[in-house]
Amino acid sequence: MASGMRRWWAVGAMVLAVLAVGFDVTILSLALPALATGLDASTSELQWFVAAYTLVFAAAMIPGGMLGDRFGRKKMLVAALVVFGVSSLAAAYAPSAGAFIAARAVLGLGGAVILPMVLGVVPTLFDARERRRAIAMVMAAAMVGYPVGPILGGWLLGHFWWGAVFLINVPVVVLAVAAVLAWLPESRAARARRLDLPGIATSSAALAALTYGVIQAGQYGWGDVTSVAPLAGGVVLIAVFVLCERRTGEPLVDLRLFRETGFTVGTLLSTAVNFVMFGVLFAVPQYFQAVLGTDAMGGGVRLLPLIGGMLASAVVADRFAARAGARGAVCLGFALLAGAMFGGATTAADSGFGLAAAWTTVAGLGLGFVMPVAMDAAIGTLDEERSGVGSALIQAVRMVGGSLGAAILGSVLNAGYRGRLDLTGLAPPAARAVREGVYGGLEVAHRTGREALAGQVRAAYTHGMDLLLVVSAVLGLLCALGALLLPSRRAGRVGPAGSERPQSDHEAAV
Repeated sequence: MASGMRRWWAVGAMVLAVLAVGFDVTILSLALPALATGLDASTSELQWFVAAYTLVFAAAMIPGGMLGDRFGRKKMLVAALVVFGVSSLAAAYAPSAGAFIAARAVLGLGGAVILPMVLGVVPTLFDARERRRAIAMVMAAAMVGYPVGPILGGWLLGHFWWGAVFLINVPVVVLAVAAVLAWLPESRAARARRLDLPGIATSSAALAALTYGVIQAGQYGWGDVTSVAPLAGGVVLIAVFVLCERRTGEPLVDLRLFRETGFTVGTLLSTAVNFVMFGVLFAVPQYFQAVLGTDAMGGGVRLLPLIGGMLASAVVADRFAARAGARGAVCLGFALLAGAMFGGATTAADSGFGLAAAWTTVAGLGLGFVMPVAMDAAIGTLDEERSGVGSALIQAVRMVGGSLGAAILGSVLNAGYRGRLDLTGLAPPAARAVREGVYGGLEVAHRTGREALAGQVRAAYTHGMDLLLVVSAVLGLLCALGALLLPSRRAGRVGPAGSERPQSDHEAAV
């Protein structure tokens, strides 16, 4: 392991790398209206602006982790950052919708490699006592992008052309590359392993199919053939992937990882918190903008209590887990998250920002306890030989869970919204527009001068969000119970040849 302050400077380099990806997650949705005008993009092309990044991101993540293990994680992280920066420039100056879609796809490739490289390096730098703190810093950086992206993006869109929002990534990437080259030590597997081409092909295809199915379900519903077919295909491909991995001598993913309670439970709990978080981040910014009347920049500012709560608890999560154990820390985190969701579910259309600030702060406190400790439980089982592909697997499962959270909880919200609407007296086209969503409803109300309809639409959306938060709260309580399955001590780390390296008492202590 690296020693001294150099390790923490290396974490700073990784934080910069993750920040670039975090900014990009939220900036695109903010820029879509300007892109539609600037690139003369159709609705289908706007959808592919989002989907191109997401699909490539999903497909490339596990192979990207494998490449880091094989060729060096520092080397691959620098390469991914360069790809990310260059494709950000290409997106900013894209002359057409097709060129922008291509740039977004390459951006997804860079992002898919950055995240597993960052988390794959952490086990090589820190022992168990310090690893949680490093993971907390990286996870906090990923979350900071959610509010800061809209704040910076909103200001840039107000003063410059649409491409300026994608230039945010460039200086961050330049700083990250310089920091990685200066402070991050190289790490790789001790020997180059044979490429598992069937595993690469089936894992990439499965994740891409599942992600595409979730995207389609969000647009056309879960029963539509365009969502059912790729989801079913993704499940079949996962089964084929497992069969391939069992039959090869040098698999892409060591399936024995799932025998490790820490890896399996930690990954599932990390995925569950992503499920809830993505659902909440789908609903709450729309509440700020459509119900409270803020713009995108104001919505980003109003997410700061969530981030502040998370940063505050992440500071003490490491020490708390050292005393109460991983079980205690994760149980407390999910209990806070569930309490926050139940509190948020009391929101009415006229509640104002005070209630939202209170419950999102508590939710942030819960996230700060859950995310680093649950991730540490999973990552702590990885040895240096497979930390890249193991981290990529964790991230891939979390990403699918987050996409499902946005789609499933979004469906709960939409059902609650539509169930509270009274469209009596509206012409069929106007009624359809109102049912499509809160923004369509407010536009119809504004166009027809019906203030009562606008109030009804806001109240209906708030009701849908409350239902989403109740479902999230129940899931949080179930996860608090599930956290009791976390091991209090780790038996060892799974190595590539089937051996387990026992950890010292210092490393095993939680």
